[in-house]
Amino acid sequence: MWKKISAYFSVGGLIGGLLTALSGSAFLYLAHWGYSTPWLETPLALLFFTLLLAGDRRVWLWSGFFLGLFWFGWIGVSFLHYGHPWAVPFVSLAVAGVYALLFWLAAWLAEGLGKILPRLQPTKSEKREAQNESVAKQRKPQLFTLHSSLFTLIAKAFLLWLMSLIHPFGFDWFKPELVLIHTPFGIDGLHFALLLGGLLCVIAAAEARARRRPFLISVGLLGLLAALHPQRVQILSDDPAGHIALAGTQVSVERKWRPDALRPQALRVLRLIDRAVDANRSAIFLPESVLPTFLNRDPNLLKAIQERSRKINIVLGALFLTPEGQNRNSAYFFHDGHFTVADKVVLVPFGEANPLPDWAGRWINDIFFDGAPDYQSAEFPTDFLIDGRKFRAAVCFEGTSERLYADRPKRMVLLSNNGWFVPSVEPTLQRLLLEYYTRKYGTEIWHAVNASPSYIVRMSNK
Repeated sequence: MWKKISAYFSVGGLIGGLLTALSGSAFLYLAHWGYSTPWLETPLALLFFTLLLAGDRRVWLWSGFFLGLFWFGWIGVSFLHYGHPWAVPFVSLAVAGVYALLFWLAAWLAEGLGKILPRLQPTKSEKREAQNESVAKQRKPQLFTLHSSLFTLIAKAFLLWLMSLIHPFGFDWFKPELVLIHTPFGIDGLHFALLLGGLLCVIAAAEARARRRPFLISVGLLGLLAALHPQRVQILSDDPAGHIALAGTQVSVERKWRPDALRPQALRVLRLIDRAVDANRSAIFLPESVLPTFLNRDPNLLKAIQERSRKINIVLGALFLTPEGQNRNSAYFFHDGHFTVADKVVLVPFGEANPLPDWAGRWINDIFFDGAPDYQSAEFPTDFLIDGRKFRAAVCFEGTSERLYADRPKRMVLLSNNGWFVPSVEPTLQRLLLEYYTRKYGTEIWHAVNASPSYIVRMSNK
């Protein structure tokens, strides 16, 4: 048993997993540092999928670990704001461990299927040829194990394709095809499948008998060509038509939720609305929880906003308390003195709703969240009609959830508070996911944010 476990800590497995994860995380950090370019991200993306498909279960385990760390290590940062700095490294490592396990299970299953499924019986000459090739390869140290079983490669590609549908604890930010976001390849299921199919054929050719290599390489290149689907996405900082004001704020989490900060913050919001009115804007979008209060239970503030909504449409984030006493993190839409509330459909795992069993959820809430109760979610998303245009309302995490795009909304107004995770790559990853959904569903996304820049994501006409 110890021998099997120690094999996972070999230099080859560790370095292989690290290099694979680095190539699969480069797109995120290039975008974060402002160096995102298709000519660099495209070969790195192809390298990532090639190394992953070619690697054995050791490489998959460490790839999952480092990918979890590089993509989602920032999750632990939120515990700084809850007064638990000791938990930051443990939470980050726990997240990395979840993805290590997920990747290891996928590789273990794929390799198991590769051993079970039948193989074509080679001729005597092919056996001699394969044996000579095997001897030659054994003389050279190999970092990655290329599996001769085509069934293993197919199983790995299929399971990698499925990973976009596997959401640990309801957290669905890991999408392998997101690596392709700034490349000429398509990011939908069909084009991603064609890309993986093309790569597995090329990889299989490296281990195939000489007479089969030209065929496999040809099929692989055709698959890669078929996977091409270039699309351009625009990121705008303001409404080019000048109708909607996209307001951002820079308020720290600690400051935002202090009781004495409510009045200054409310005055700041009212001034932003007044400026938008003076600028002849027809609407203004403000971030999630920009008013850190149960707005429907604050009559004076509610009246002040309703009066201003006779001059301008207002969408902002605040808490909502139901008659039953349930907490909801909501988007408010004010128009002509009236308001509509859109409650969140998809809640943040652990942050707003605990995905663990009740007994474990209460224990986690008591330790880390001062015993605060979970928020309640709505059953269906809400659409706002603003200046004759329909906008799907979304608050933070749910704007990056596939569920809100199921009916392909044409537009979305998304309100976020990134103060929980700055400084980190979280705002960048969030933006890349919004680009992903814009490419996939054609949805134009208006994103009002606290603690990072606000922007609009839409398809480019050029």
